[in-house]
Amino acid sequence: MSSITVKNIPDDLYERLRQSAAANHRSINSEIIVCIEQAVHSRKNDVETILTNARKLRERIGKLPITDEELTDAKRAGRP
Repeated sequence: MSSITVKNIPDDLYERLRQSAAANHRSINSEIIVCIEQAVHSRKNDVETILTNARKLRERIGKLPITDEELTDAKRAGRP
């Protein structure tokens, strides 16, 4: 298993990590590993899947129930 040394961790970040580790009943090292895993996995987005889902949603929604002009008028009406 590999090791990483992280230097110059700001005090406030370290404190938040410590509190999160305590709340999750983990060591600070284990908490950091979980944070890194979440950060790395959250970036695995398949662009084609996202676009396909967006296109399907757009087809299901169809025409928006309100026009841009109606939305602008509603925003203006709500302002003093």
